[in-house]
Amino acid sequence: MRTDTSTAQAPVAHPAPGHGAARAARGAVLTNYIDQFDIFLPVLALAPAAVAIYGAPNAALASALVFVATLIGRPLGSAIFGPLADRIGRSRITRISVAGVALVTFAMALVPLGAGHAGLVALVALRFLGGVFIGGGYTAAIPLAMEWAEPRRRGALSGLIMAMSPAANATLAASTLGLLAILGPDAYAGWGWRFPFLAGALLTAALFLYLRLRVEDRDEPSPPAAGVITAAVRGSRGTFVRLFVLMTGLWLFTNIAVALLTPQLGTIIGLDGSAVAFTMLVATIVSAVAMVATGAASTRIGRHRLLFWFGVVAAVAAPLTILGVFRSSGVVLVVLVALLQVITVSAYGPIGAHLAEQFPRSIRATGYGLAYSTSIILPALYPYYLPPVQQLLGVPGASALMLGIGGVLVAIGAWRPRVIDRGSGRGRPLRWDA
Repeated sequence: MRTDTSTAQAPVAHPAPGHGAARAARGAVLTNYIDQFDIFLPVLALAPAAVAIYGAPNAALASALVFVATLIGRPLGSAIFGPLADRIGRSRITRISVAGVALVTFAMALVPLGAGHAGLVALVALRFLGGVFIGGGYTAAIPLAMEWAEPRRRGALSGLIMAMSPAANATLAASTLGLLAILGPDAYAGWGWRFPFLAGALLTAALFLYLRLRVEDRDEPSPPAAGVITAAVRGSRGTFVRLFVLMTGLWLFTNIAVALLTPQLGTIIGLDGSAVAFTMLVATIVSAVAMVATGAASTRIGRHRLLFWFGVVAAVAAPLTILGVFRSSGVVLVVLVALLQVITVSAYGPIGAHLAEQFPRSIRATGYGLAYSTSIILPALYPYYLPPVQQLLGVPGASALMLGIGGVLVAIGAWRPRVIDRGSGRGRPLRWDA
């Protein structure tokens, strides 16, 4: 809750804190769900149709390019929409971003894939534009929810918000599995893959209506006199650099353990489309539960401490687990893929609260968005630097190495001795309402 009485007070027309907090929390949860749904649409929904759409020789590279285009667009979206959210309000920017995602996702459902390179180019361009709008969505919505929430509730709320990523993946995996069963592989590859994109557009449009009617800012915008981006990157005493390192490690987890592994389950391990969808469905459900747990636990034991030890454990356990994935089959394979999600991407649980708590209100959206999104770039370029490593170490060995590096980066980025998290209620509080 706010403690700084020197800043502008909320207008009288604002709802009671309890109502505003609940609405902002729902808005952030739904916004992150929709964002993640759209991010992973081409990974999961197009995976069973990749060979038919792109051609067998180009399937893996084309799938990677489509996913990378989204990730590259997100930092630009954060750089554009983060300062706007700090200057004109979080709720307004969230609505604009969500509307953009809805339009772009609908357009993607109409792209004539399978007709040469033109369709792929159009899809990559739309995915980049969608990434720009997605970067604005979480940049504004998540800090807004954290500003409404009481400090002791931020960790649990963060876990719930971040759990929407695997929840969205689970939804996509389940819908893909169902459509494959109903339509069959050929019809799905021909036109059935468009249904998840249309569903994403409709869900995003519904979210826009909810945000417009129910969610508003906690406080009036109060940006610093200097440039917002400069203040966020240079004025935080190394905060941005630490968060950049931390998030780079987490994005390596995402790219290797989710984006890359999903098609590898089919192309390398040999699972059919239904088996891939089922495996990822189980893994993402388990991961969603684990994210909620890590978010809540971060309030009790401290976010820095939890993330540091998570990185240490992942640096050792994640490489061993993914090596086991490539050597397994059946139930053991499903269990190991689920375990891999738990010991890697479950570390995202406290990130919503952790990043928001590192920046004062005047630059919070900008700092949150840039720290979360600029760190995507290097991990997102894995289609270019991973193949030489795969030639040297083999596909399993290269993935194991990248996950080990990710764990080390998470531990380094989280290491901050003698600093106590504000949400834990122990030690001096971080700047929050300044």
